[in-house]
Amino acid sequence: MPTGQSTPSARSAHGLATTSAEPATAPSLAGQQRGAVPGLEARALSKRYGDVLALDALDLTVHAGEVYCLLGANGAGKSTTINLFLNFVAPSAGQALVCGTDVTRDPLAAKRRLAYIPETVMLYPQLTALENLEYFAGLAADIPPSREALLTQLRDVGLQDTQLHQRVAGFSKGMRQKVGIAIATARHADVLLLDEPTSGLDPKASNEFSELIGRLRGRGAAILMATHDLFRAKESGTRVGIMKRGRLVAELATADIGHTDLEQLYLIHMHD
Repeated sequence: MPTGQSTPSARSAHGLATTSAEPATAPSLAGQQRGAVPGLEARALSKRYGDVLALDALDLTVHAGEVYCLLGANGAGKSTTINLFLNFVAPSAGQALVCGTDVTRDPLAAKRRLAYIPETVMLYPQLTALENLEYFAGLAADIPPSREALLTQLRDVGLQDTQLHQRVAGFSKGMRQKVGIAIATARHADVLLLDEPTSGLDPKASNEFSELIGRLRGRGAAILMATHDLFRAKESGTRVGIMKRGRLVAELATADIGHTDLEQLYLIHMHD
């Protein structure tokens, strides 16, 4: 929903930040070694809508400190995967787990561990960047962070001091995405789900977003990003998976392939 339209509900704007004010009971993923409980895990995860199999027995893991980029055409199953982890839709078969918690069995516990950044970050347009952050951070915490701590979060994601007290109605998409990242970092979320976050960003804003994702990865977040941007997937991701008609048809480490080879592999899989 573009800024300036109706205001978001608590669920839609990083809804998962606002589902409960109770602290997570499980230990944080930050600093854990690979091999510990994954931040995200899909076990034979499937979703059917009538006769359409939108997701077909997906097996997937994303560990702390990883950025996993899902590539594929529209309808490949990328957004369905994210919606299943968010528990926006129920699986037809299999399991979606967040930090070891089945999202259908204990949705509140799962949602406390993650943050969601959609293609268009929905904020209250008449509030400033700081006021939006204060509101959403306050909903997610027993003791709201201090004003100075929130200002630091906004500066850390790249907003200038002159922008902190501006109404977000006048913000570019890239600036709104930065506020969305600040909301996630203020919550200290272990897991981030990103659905086409760089769509429509200019090259400079897209590069800044990738740098932010790199910093979150360095802090131990497990990140799953659905994207059409092969270049950004190679630059930001540690692993990529290519989806087609609801199936994961290829998976590889970005360190093992160049930009041109990734593009060629993607195009091969997109052909019928």
